[in-house]
Amino acid sequence: MLKETVVGSFVVLKQMSVIAILVGIGIWLQKRNVLNEKATPVISRIVVDICNPALIVSAILTGDITVTHEEFLTGVGVSAAVYFLLIVLAYLIPVITRVSKDDRKFYTLMTIYGNVGFLGIPVARAILPENAMLYVIICNVFYNLLFYTQGVIALSSGKEKMNLKKAFSPGVLMSILALVVFWFDLKFPQIIVSTVDYIGSPTVFLSMILLGAVVGRSRLFQAVKDLHMWIFILIRYVAVPIIAVLVLDHMGAPEVMVRTFCLMCSVPAGNLPMIQAEKTGERTDVLSRGIILTTVFSFISITVLMSFV
Repeated sequence: MLKETVVGSFVVLKQMSVIAILVGIGIWLQKRNVLNEKATPVISRIVVDICNPALIVSAILTGDITVTHEEFLTGVGVSAAVYFLLIVLAYLIPVITRVSKDDRKFYTLMTIYGNVGFLGIPVARAILPENAMLYVIICNVFYNLLFYTQGVIALSSGKEKMNLKKAFSPGVLMSILALVVFWFDLKFPQIIVSTVDYIGSPTVFLSMILLGAVVGRSRLFQAVKDLHMWIFILIRYVAVPIIAVLVLDHMGAPEVMVRTFCLMCSVPAGNLPMIQAEKTGERTDVLSRGIILTTVFSFISITVLMSFV
């Protein structure tokens, strides 16, 4: 058992080290003014609207997915339960951490909406078996549908209305397509499979250097001083993933499912709430600090947690 744990830890550490190197390249490119504020939005759009959706579909078309329909439906149920519990925790954690009432809605959003797409997909592809991608896709569908309903309303304190049209982004549409392909075991010509695979291949590299550019521009040392944020991080990004693992393991869930949802609960705060906040004129200081700290912290937490799951 100890030998298996050590071997598993080494594999995760190796993969996370590769990701850390890619992020380091992004920081270097940002300092060299290659990934400047004009370049990153363009590359981000390519990743979010083209490469990431292609990676999602490619995982189903080219991967050897052996998940049964029963396990798939269990994954849907587990994902729904996880997000339900995160919504409950989202209104408890800000009270526990004693943040000001003006900041609570931002902590609420960071609790629910982790970076399951932009970071979760490439990291899952790097450190988890192929079957894991199916559960990652399910999480991404829930994420988007929830954000443009509950998330938009919570951020605006009830002033904004839900917008389901925006929820059906290219990523969500491709996620739904991938699930349909899996469910009906659809087959496509090799030329289409290869094309989708090539388009999705740059996702890990591009998304990680973009993450490096964000870290390179951030004021990390100022963010580190936020005590409330650190208490929040320990609860949300350490305690919650551990509890998720214990509950799923007790339920007898497959190992791949347990590891996938551990990762989905461990990914850092997503940037979609901050983008929405900028669009609607809300403050972004709390969200930006949260994204920076949880992203840096996640390299340690994901490596440690995934090594022992």
